[in-house]
Amino acid sequence: MNAFSYRIAGVQPSAIREILKSTADPNVISFAAGNPAPEAFPVEEIRRISDEILTEEPIAALQYSITEGYPKLREWLKDDMETKGNFRRNAEDLIITCGAQQAIETCAKIFCNEGEAIICENHSFIGSLNAFRSYNARLVGVETDNDGMIPEKLEKALKDNPRTAFIYVIPNFQNPTGVTTSLERRKAILELAYKYNVLIVEDNPYGELRFLGVDVPNIKSMDTRGHVIYAGSFSKVLSPGLRVGYMIAEKNVIAKATVALQTSTVHANIWAQMVAYRFVTETDFEAHLERLRDIYKNKCGLMLNSLKFSMPMSISFTEPEGGLFLWGTLPKGDMNAFCRAAVAEKVAVVPGNAFLMNEKDISYSFRLNYSTPTDEQIEKGVEILAKVARTMY
Repeated sequence: MNAFSYRIAGVQPSAIREILKSTADPNVISFAAGNPAPEAFPVEEIRRISDEILTEEPIAALQYSITEGYPKLREWLKDDMETKGNFRRNAEDLIITCGAQQAIETCAKIFCNEGEAIICENHSFIGSLNAFRSYNARLVGVETDNDGMIPEKLEKALKDNPRTAFIYVIPNFQNPTGVTTSLERRKAILELAYKYNVLIVEDNPYGELRFLGVDVPNIKSMDTRGHVIYAGSFSKVLSPGLRVGYMIAEKNVIAKATVALQTSTVHANIWAQMVAYRFVTETDFEAHLERLRDIYKNKCGLMLNSLKFSMPMSISFTEPEGGLFLWGTLPKGDMNAFCRAAVAEKVAVVPGNAFLMNEKDISYSFRLNYSTPTDEQIEKGVEILAKVARTMY
């Protein structure tokens, strides 16, 4: 009989991963994934860069490397982040991670003692929630609206949970809701972190994918006291399979994160880091990002227009300005029954309770992904969803 540690015994498989099993059926249209669009991958450029690396620097790409990351990529990122106001060179440092997921998990490892609270948007990214659960953290959800986390609710959570390790937020095109936290709310969240002497972990995997509206300054760019830890990634702008992310924080935090990573991955994939560096320096990276924004703008617009035309008016949807997701909310009734009925009709969506601090709590919402399906699948899938919805609402 296996005796699992109490830290991991209670962590359940991701509900999204379980739903994705249904998409193994080629007849299922999946709005459940969170993958970049297949047409977004710069396959030819990565093939060329890989050939160059294995011709010019094969041993450097295949040998062990330093935990902090490929020096050339780190320096490029420091320069880029400093230009954007997200890096204070004299006070902070940057480490390369295996995607932003590892940066987030590492924050839990180095800051969260068992039983301490981690305050999150209620709903939030299930990958992060499960990482926090694996360290036996108490997850505390804070209500949000179309401007992000509500400051009064956040302050109450901070007062009620004096042993809080950090506040976890996804301010840009949030996963799962697609909502962008307003500038006023970002300032308020930072001021509350200062007031209660709590760290913020700002997760920003989608920030470069704004296709409507105006950029809002990151919380990190407003932080003058070292309270904000920033997690970034190449997963949504280059390739998730490369597993290249990064973490920015005070120098002493990065030093501790380095020790933590040495006990797990030793270092992120060095070949992938070299690919990322050559891509951002040898290609027109901004033109590549503009192409991605056009892809997602068109896909999001198509899905929203189809939903508005077909779905009952009683079901509302967020209208994201970027990223990969939008969020539907039912007026009442059994959201899980709606999701099961959709899967039975060969359309997969993710039930909202998968993103709650406690999956047994009630949610009337569901997440839709528009990046992965084709345009034809978006139109057909929404038509099927509308048929299911009209039988229930």
